Amino acid sequence: MWDVIRGSEVGMNSNKSVELVRMANDKRRCRVLVLMIILTLVLSLVSLCLGRYSLSLEDIIRILLSPIFPIERTWTDIMENVVLKVRLPRMIAALLVGAALSLSGATYQGIFKNPLVSPDLLGVSSGSCVGAALAILMGLGHIGIQLFALAFGLVAVFIATAIPKLMRNSSSLMLVLSGVIVSGFMISTIGLLKYIADPETQLAAITYWQLGSISSVKAEDVIAVFPAMFVAMIILIVIRWRINIISLGENEASLLGTNIKAIRGCAIICSTVLTGCAVCISGTVGWVGLIIPHMCRMIVGPDNSKVMPISVFVGASFMLVVDTLARTVTAAEVPLSVITGFIGAPLFAWLLFKQRMKLR
Repeated sequence: MWDVIRGSEVGMNSNKSVELVRMANDKRRCRVLVLMIILTLVLSLVSLCLGRYSLSLEDIIRILLSPIFPIERTWTDIMENVVLKVRLPRMIAALLVGAALSLSGATYQGIFKNPLVSPDLLGVSSGSCVGAALAILMGLGHIGIQLFALAFGLVAVFIATAIPKLMRNSSSLMLVLSGVIVSGFMISTIGLLKYIADPETQLAAITYWQLGSISSVKAEDVIAVFPAMFVAMIILIVIRWRINIISLGENEASLLGTNIKAIRGCAIICSTVLTGCAVCISGTVGWVGLIIPHMCRMIVGPDNSKVMPISVFVGASFMLVVDTLARTVTAAEVPLSVITGFIGAPLFAWLLFKQRMKLR
């Protein structure tokens, strides 16, 4: 009798300990999320201050608040144009690109249970490159390049998702292999377009676009892609619990009553929209969607429901730092992929070193 009572007490104490640990972890993750939001806001203000035309933080805040509050004008028209028409759209574009690529990477890695998966898994980046290159060869303007990039990125993903249906095999492995096929074909197409391009004008434009840049982004470009990116992000955040279940495996997810095809299809569509919109305004930017989810897992653990919200702000902050370095480190602007490569490769090696015991 006493053994039974003693055993029940031990069980109750154990449950209380587990609950206390869970509550402590949740509080820690909330603090991390709040800190990342604050860091993103601080970095945004810093990025508005830095540049060839340096401005003080006080001037930045007064200019930003002037359309809302009656503030005495102490700045020039040049200062206002630099902040509102040049740096502010670029800062918002960097935030959107970083958040979109990192969230897409975290989603793909969770769905396919592969830590080496990146947002261009299904060929969306290579397809967007083909569209942009074709628009450059046709002599279309900036808007035409963006539209072609987004359209061809979506076409590439449509082809990648159609191949498993033709093969009558809807497994995750077949979908990944289809993405490899489409990416290889699109890369060959890019090579052909670069071969026939004018080496003095068109070839340089295609190459620079492939390296990534948001130097020519305007407010209209940000407004055009913001609604689609915002809706896609909200949907992924809402279904992150389902993605967590899918990451357990297809059999386990089916036993738990999860509609794998519907959730995976929704997640792929949203991730494709995010990646396509990001690529169409910034060009191809590597490493962000690969390393940021790894960093977030080191901070909050492997739970996708916690990793995905954190990755939005970590990716946005990372991209903001990269873009600020791109336009301030030298007199000529450095392409984004060059900086992300120099930062991402050593950082990814360090992450692998930190997690070397888990990879064995």
